[in-house]
Amino acid sequence: MVPANITDSISGGVPLSVDFKSPQDYVIFILQIVFATVTVLIAGSVVITILATSALRLQNRFIFMLNTSICDTLVGVSVYYLGLFDVQEGYPPRNGTYNILPSLLGVNILTFLFAQFDRYFAVCHPFIYGRFATREFVIGINIYCWVYNSAHLLARNLLPSSKAMQMYVISIVLFQLILVTKVAMTIKLYVVARVQLAREPPSAEKESKKESLRIIIFVVITFLVLWCPSFVNIIIRFIGIGGLTFRNEATNLFAIMARFNAVCTPSVYIWGSPTLREAMVKTVWGRVCPRCKRR
Repeated sequence: MVPANITDSISGGVPLSVDFKSPQDYVIFILQIVFATVTVLIAGSVVITILATSALRLQNRFIFMLNTSICDTLVGVSVYYLGLFDVQEGYPPRNGTYNILPSLLGVNILTFLFAQFDRYFAVCHPFIYGRFATREFVIGINIYCWVYNSAHLLARNLLPSSKAMQMYVISIVLFQLILVTKVAMTIKLYVVARVQLAREPPSAEKESKKESLRIIIFVVITFLVLWCPSFVNIIIRFIGIGGLTFRNEATNLFAIMARFNAVCTPSVYIWGSPTLREAMVKTVWGRVCPRCKRR
């Protein structure tokens, strides 16, 4: 067991997330370190691969992958604080980060939504997509996700608590609408894409569309499965009919599930895209482990 004074001195005034009074505390603390490290390695590898490979940067779908992977890498870095120290975000916060780290969710939500529309127009309306969905336009959309999220976060931190709480409620309502839209778009993508792609003759472009659709559908389904329990618990607690409360972010099971999305999303990218996987072996892991490159 680590004495309280040592814990406080190690964390610089912020106590650790667990008090090491039981074996479960050690397991939780170690798992947080492992999770943060694995997330940074996987998502960071995707970021480095796309940035270092010009052929990937020229494709719109990899621009969306790059944006979400940057978010996932930051989520992994944030776990070194949220998971190892006694932190409670939300209202009221405790040793929080002014909602900066949890707000990365907003960037991922918007990016996934725009990526779904991107794949829909690429498959169902290729002529319109080829004319208007330029690389600069897609980059601008991804930048907009960060600008909007930053402006919303800044407003919540600068406004009085009552107004900030109202913005928090509005964001929950908007999140519900986005979730419904994402579910509808996922179903529509699956149904329409099957019919549309079946009409096209075999080609490299057809395989690329199938690959990108498979990835975005898997990513969105994973996102919904991992985030919905946390979101439902927040709504139940907010309307005052129950819900589960936890000591801090490290012991919050729903928050852990939600952050696990930062590992699943880049893993799906690697699994679903042979092009990305081959580029990653050449640019990242092939240099770290030459034996992997030869294999």
